[in-house]
Amino acid sequence: MVGVFFLRRGREQKSRAAPAPAAVPVATEAARQGDIGIYVNALGSVAPVFTVQVKSRVDGQLMRVNYREGDLVREGDLLAEIDPRPFEALLTQGEGQLQRDKALLENALIDLQRYEIAYAKKAIPEQQLATQRATVHQQQGSVKFDQGQVDNAKVQLAYCRITAPISGRVGLRLVDPGNIVHATDTNPLVVITQVQPITMFFSVAQDYLPKMQQQLRQGHPLAVEAYDRERQAKLATGSVLALDNQIDVTTGTVRVRALFTNEDNALFPNQFVNARLRLETLHDAILVPAAAIQRNNQSNFLYVVQPERTVALRPVEVRATEGNVAAVEGLKLGEVIAANNFNRLQEGTKIIPQKAPAGTNTNQTAENAIGP
Repeated sequence: MVGVFFLRRGREQKSRAAPAPAAVPVATEAARQGDIGIYVNALGSVAPVFTVQVKSRVDGQLMRVNYREGDLVREGDLLAEIDPRPFEALLTQGEGQLQRDKALLENALIDLQRYEIAYAKKAIPEQQLATQRATVHQQQGSVKFDQGQVDNAKVQLAYCRITAPISGRVGLRLVDPGNIVHATDTNPLVVITQVQPITMFFSVAQDYLPKMQQQLRQGHPLAVEAYDRERQAKLATGSVLALDNQIDVTTGTVRVRALFTNEDNALFPNQFVNARLRLETLHDAILVPAAAIQRNNQSNFLYVVQPERTVALRPVEVRATEGNVAAVEGLKLGEVIAANNFNRLQEGTKIIPQKAPAGTNTNQTAENAIGP
């Protein structure tokens, strides 16, 4: 009897020492369907569409500068003025020579008419008439030459007013008023860069080239976003303008040029930025919280909530992920998954489903980032 008593007591102690595992409270999320973008990340540099070094086309003294450094100027705005007086004098001289030769031409034409009448009456030889005709042609040539001189003087005079050839931002003043400038000077008077619109150059791996070409051939614009160096603030949104015509054999990449309207001047020439190219969009993908995806040595997996409130491991393939959203294959629409307490879960663990905490809502556009 004593042996039976101790045996029964040992079984009761063993039973109390190994109670059934308690259910784990777990936040749950239902898989939803939506669109998700696939992005390629790259380092880019901003470049103006046009950059113009404004130089003088005539020699003379720089009289006035009519812009402030850093100003936005429009095409045709007056930037600087060169002393026009020498060219005004040349124009006056040319106009006087033109007037003189026109008078000589008029007199030669009158004489030609007289000689033609006299020759018709056999009053003069034919040679004298031919000589007068040659004189008229000579005077006509002189008048044409003088007209060219006058036009040239007008062009030189117009060059004394230096205007903006494009719309853009002027840089720092490189020549001060009072200096003598020459058409052969190496340094420009000022540099103008077009900032609206503006472009950005970046390189992507050649593996993405077929997909990009396919999208462009189908007329689908490839959106590009520009972010600051910390990838925190989005500066601008544009689209791919062109692809380079060859692949860089040293890096296996192809250069891409994107165009931005830059209406708020957020992009600055030669600025280094981070580019995000939308390569394609996955439509009607199964979306889940990115934090819910677990990994082991074999694959990615999710804890799927079963009808009896237990969890089961479900291997999945991650097609895209960005932020707190991921697109997966291997899960059905509406299936419920565990969203936290993963360290307490394993195959068959009993759970207490709870509402997902605030801030984990996945009902937003998702994007997949691919890059270095």
